[in-house]
Amino acid sequence: MTDTTVSRFGPIIALIGIGHAASHFAFLTVQPLFPLLKVEFGVSYAALGLIMTAMSVASGIGQIPAGFLVDRIGARPVLVAGVALTGLGIAVIGLAPGYWAIVAGAALSGLGNSVFHPADYAILNGSVATPRIGRAFSLHTFAGYAGFALAPMTMTVLAAELGWRPAVVGVGLAIAAIAVPLLLWGHWLQDDTTPSEVRASAPAATARMLLAPQILILFGFYVLMATVTSGMHAFGVSAMVDHHGLALGTANSVLTVFLVVSTLGILLGGPLADRTHRHGLVTAIGLILGAIVLFAVAGLPLGAVALGLSLGFVGLMLGAIRPTRDMMVRAATPPGASGRVFGFVMTGLNVGAAVTPVLFGLILDTGQPNLVFVLMGVVLVLSLGTIGLVRRRA
Repeated sequence: MTDTTVSRFGPIIALIGIGHAASHFAFLTVQPLFPLLKVEFGVSYAALGLIMTAMSVASGIGQIPAGFLVDRIGARPVLVAGVALTGLGIAVIGLAPGYWAIVAGAALSGLGNSVFHPADYAILNGSVATPRIGRAFSLHTFAGYAGFALAPMTMTVLAAELGWRPAVVGVGLAIAAIAVPLLLWGHWLQDDTTPSEVRASAPAATARMLLAPQILILFGFYVLMATVTSGMHAFGVSAMVDHHGLALGTANSVLTVFLVVSTLGILLGGPLADRTHRHGLVTAIGLILGAIVLFAVAGLPLGAVALGLSLGFVGLMLGAIRPTRDMMVRAATPPGASGRVFGFVMTGLNVGAAVTPVLFGLILDTGQPNLVFVLMGVVLVLSLGTIGLVRRRA
């Protein structure tokens, strides 16, 4: 790691961060416009949900192959192509003559989106000095969540001013245009890939690496963590309305508190990850405290303020451990294999997000909404067990 590279920490994070923010923005480009699409194309909300399923499935399927490609040819060209494809897929949605063309555009954008995690983490591992890598991971994650936060209001305003089609096409082209600065200043972005070694490694050796117990355990950890966050996003409001008697608007406000504090927690977790080598212990403490509070939310009659404070604290814990979570994956990754390992492990997020809606929906259908929070707490406890297994393997 050269002094020049260290001095370019800000520009490196800016280049990677704007791409990651755009990737998350792309995932929430269409949802705010569903009422408009429903009327224009005469489809059900279930059919509209298939649009997002297509994007998520394409992203999940593409992530592991993207990781292999990153390690084979380098992260920069893969990232540039992914940014362009993500934006063009969104633009296709705005130009779509019918419903199935929208689904195809969403899948195309999701395929482009699949490159971000393996490419970004390979670049961060190769471009950022070790004393700052925790902060780099936290700023990278923060940028993605900022993209989530900006998308709904931005798309609502643009659609109202321009119409939904020009708004979607414009956003898609803007995302694709991010490929330009990545090309112009891409020489600043180094990665930890050694292509000759990757080409020389046998497929069986790569399979053994990805199926090593420590990597599989980390994959499971990501699945469990995605289950909690996706469950909160999808059914936290419904559970608060049914179990605690909150009004819908109030429950949404509590969820907003959870999301905002979780995002701030990511920024706090970065410096913490840099100041300690005991990333498993820090992650375990956050899981324990989060689980305790979730069990309290499930069992106690709490009002809006108490729920906001309680779930805000859970969000803080979950946000703060994200950088230390990524540091554990980094520690388990062999040199030159960041693309493959992070691509594989991050697919756990897609798996967790895919199974969550059905699981938590079935729980709500039982008429016991408090079990939503109980299950979230149980999942955090199970996640604690995976941390112990990782530490033992290490």
